[in-house]
Amino acid sequence: MKPLSEQCSEHPKKSAEEMQSEETRNAPGSGVTVSTDPTRENPAQQNGVVSSHDGISPVSQTQTEHQSPSSAPAPPAQPPREQWGGKYEFLLSCIGYCVGLGNVWRFPYLCYRNGGGVFLIPYFIMLFFTGMPLFLMELSLGQYGAAGPITVWKCCPLLKGIGIGMLCVSILVCLYYNVIIAWTFYYLGSSFQSPLPWSCDALHNIPFCQNKTNVTQSPSEVFWNEKVLGVVYSKGLHDPGPVRWPLALCLLAAWVVIFLCMLKGIRSSGKVVYVTATFPYLVLVVLIIRGATLQGSLNGIAFYLTPKWALLANAQVWNDAASQIFYSLGIGVGGLLSMASYNKFDNNVIRDTLIITIGNCGTSFFAGFAIFSILGHMAWKKGVPVGQVADSGPGLAFVAYPEALALLPGSVFWSILFFLMLFMLGVDTLFGNMEGICTAVLDEFPHLRSNLKHKTLFLALLCFAFYLMGLLLITDGGIYWFTLIDSFSTSFGLIIITLFMCIGISFFYGVNQFCQDIVDMICHCPPWCTKLLSYFKACWVVFTPLLLTFILAYIFIEMYRTSLRYGAYVYPTWGKALGVCMGAFCCLQILIWAIVAVSKESGTLRDRFQKSIRPLNSWRVNNTNTTSQDQHVEPQRVEGPFTVNLTEADFTSMNWEAISEA
Repeated sequence: MKPLSEQCSEHPKKSAEEMQSEETRNAPGSGVTVSTDPTRENPAQQNGVVSSHDGISPVSQTQTEHQSPSSAPAPPAQPPREQWGGKYEFLLSCIGYCVGLGNVWRFPYLCYRNGGGVFLIPYFIMLFFTGMPLFLMELSLGQYGAAGPITVWKCCPLLKGIGIGMLCVSILVCLYYNVIIAWTFYYLGSSFQSPLPWSCDALHNIPFCQNKTNVTQSPSEVFWNEKVLGVVYSKGLHDPGPVRWPLALCLLAAWVVIFLCMLKGIRSSGKVVYVTATFPYLVLVVLIIRGATLQGSLNGIAFYLTPKWALLANAQVWNDAASQIFYSLGIGVGGLLSMASYNKFDNNVIRDTLIITIGNCGTSFFAGFAIFSILGHMAWKKGVPVGQVADSGPGLAFVAYPEALALLPGSVFWSILFFLMLFMLGVDTLFGNMEGICTAVLDEFPHLRSNLKHKTLFLALLCFAFYLMGLLLITDGGIYWFTLIDSFSTSFGLIIITLFMCIGISFFYGVNQFCQDIVDMICHCPPWCTKLLSYFKACWVVFTPLLLTFILAYIFIEMYRTSLRYGAYVYPTWGKALGVCMGAFCCLQILIWAIVAVSKESGTLRDRFQKSIRPLNSWRVNNTNTTSQDQHVEPQRVEGPFTVNLTEADFTSMNWEAISEA
């Protein structure tokens, strides 16, 4: 690889006007004559077949287009894509997207369960060999292609199904993720009561707190299971029961907030993240300071970080580390790719990758002190080991931690602060997922971008459809459906999608070409970028695919030998099969759309495959790679059910007719 300074000199930057005029000259159907043989002038039109930009009209793979300005009007100008108002908006949006509820309610639990401080060793190894390379790949792909998760696969049409699969995963995640925000709204509203309804000071909880010998549930568990979920009134997955209307109103409010924040695209959500992405850090600092002053807090911190070196030999520890890295960064859902597509072309994606990934993992570690310092105080006050009060997932956020906050002086204030933080964390993550869906649709139907009324109507219908589907998850048995979707939507299907993305870019598109694309974007990057890019190149080709294969194999083994549970309830076989079908549907999009791409080509199966992995001409037309004024423009490749092949006799006939007319 050449030094960056030499590569930049070969690809000089141009102004926006020059790029636009060059794009018009190079675009198919713009009136530019591209002909290498005068005897083969306008063969497509003479045979009655006219190719169009990204169309499906059949033309020869070897012929070139020749359209006069009078007979081929320029294609209608596409509405311009939005761009971030500044680099900090993009960074904060990505940090807010990555730093979600999993950083608060999953990482601390995994850390203490898997060896305390020892867990950080496999955690950071997985970060450097899996998290960072995949994060950089997704950011670079979106920024270079300036397109969403579906359209960006012009770089390799065979893998368009990866974008469709990302869209399916993102839909499933959005479906259940906003239910968490609805729960948070419910708790936030309940926190304005004094005393807190899940504390022992509330009158209806006095029997639970005074008669501890015969009580199996704490007041916070009773509030969560009976008042919020209503799960005690459902028998299982087959018995969802009625909708819980207080939660339905909270869910509606959550979707209204998302709709309003995304109404003007990244121009509105980019401003919102200045508050939603920074406020959780303020709350974490306050909680850590408060927790450090409580008696028993050091026991909780010791429980969190005490190393257990023997667990390093356990495969479960390494799988948990890889899974946490993978899911906390939000890779493979399309949100990162979509947000990066609104970047300026010369944005330094390597720098952003380092800042966001390290910041995300640092936040996870940082949040553990806020969680376990207060849980340590709770264990000290109850006179039990910390392990008996520690939990993960919704059990930590809505049962254990609220109960711990209820024991503090000024519990109402701390509860409001905590659930406000959870709301901000959830909203930021949902912004990224919704952005992935909206960008994918708007790129496929660009006329929606230019018509604010149509775009608003689309976003409103999308949010309302999610609201209606989410009503199933807030019934009495909704938590069973929530757990099912949560367990399988980001399981093996997402791993397979990401694995194919890594393999496709590395071996079909070409890892050397991909590295060159990154260099074209970051010409002003210091020399260390080139060395770091060589490291990422090795990861993309070797280490990352191997680690993803390990995670995938472990998931399949665990899925086969363990049952899916929620508390004491064991999911039936048909329920688990339904979850497997959800994951399979997402990853099967890769195969389905690969077959479609190959079937559109002509020739032998080998020829069809080779043509389907070749980038479309429109992949390059919007990028600064086409900076040379005299650059050769290759003919547009068009997928079609058949191909018109001209023979030598056709050209002889053309010449004879031309002589006769003369």
